[in-house]
Amino acid sequence: MNPRTAKAKGRAFENSIVEYLTGAGWPYTERRRLAGSADKGDLSGIPAVMVEAKAQKEYSLPAWMREVDTQTNNAKAVIGVLWMKLRGKGKAEDGLVVMRPATFVRLLREAGYGPPLDTDTDPS
Repeated sequence: MNPRTAKAKGRAFENSIVEYLTGAGWPYTERRRLAGSADKGDLSGIPAVMVEAKAQKEYSLPAWMREVDTQTNNAKAVIGVLWMKLRGKGKAEDGLVVMRPATFVRLLREAGYGPPLDTDTDPS
């Protein structure tokens, strides 16, 4: 695929995520500019959350999750997720959101499930 076409598809997917999150109640969500090694993810506007979007033909989950870890750190975010496009699906709501187990546990605890968050026992 032509690199320009790939970038355009990536931008379109990021815009789809922004539209979805804006409609779901996060009105300040927007695409971020690229920042090289100091990259803080693809979207901003949700405090303490880093979102890395991927709309690629071939999946590379281990490498993508390493990016999520680095960018979550760069953004000083509490929650970092990968939002990936599925082949044949163009809308954000048809994709997948992937996270580390510690992130999942944190979200469950913050939602009131299981023991309360405690800095001594929190796995994240």
